[in-house]
Amino acid sequence: QVQLVESGGGSVQPGGSLRLSCLASEIIFIFYDMGWYRQAPGKQRELVARISAGSNTNYADAVLGRFTISRDNAKNSVYLQMNSLKPVDTAIYYCNAVRRSGFGPREAWGQGTQVTVSS
Repeated sequence: QVQLVESGGGSVQPGGSLRLSCLASEIIFIFYDMGWYRQAPGKQRELVARISAGSNTNYADAVLGRFTISRDNAKNSVYLQMNSLKPVDTAIYYCNAVRRSGFGPREAWGQGTQVTVSS
C-alpha cells in the first residue's frame, strides 16, 4: 500500500520559514511526479507546487519566488521550502504523487500537515 507521510508543519510568524518533507514508500519513486497542495478552511484544495520525475517544476502564482520544491530520488522524498510566509499561507498541506511511467498505483495522497502563519 502506497504511503506518503508529510512532516515539518507547524506554527510560524509572518515572514518566517518552514520546510515540509514527504517520504514515499511502496512506490518506485522515479515513476512519479510529486506535488504539494494545500487546503485552507472553507476553500478548495489547490496546487502549490509540482516537480516532475525529471525535476521540472511549476508553482502557483501566489507562492512563486517564496516557495521551492525539490526531490531526492535516493531518499524517496520531496520537500517544500517555504520562505516569507504570510497568514494567507495558513492551510493543511498535502503531498501528492501521480504516476507518469512504469507501473504502480496511479495516484496517492498524504494525510496532510498543518501550517499556521500568525502573529
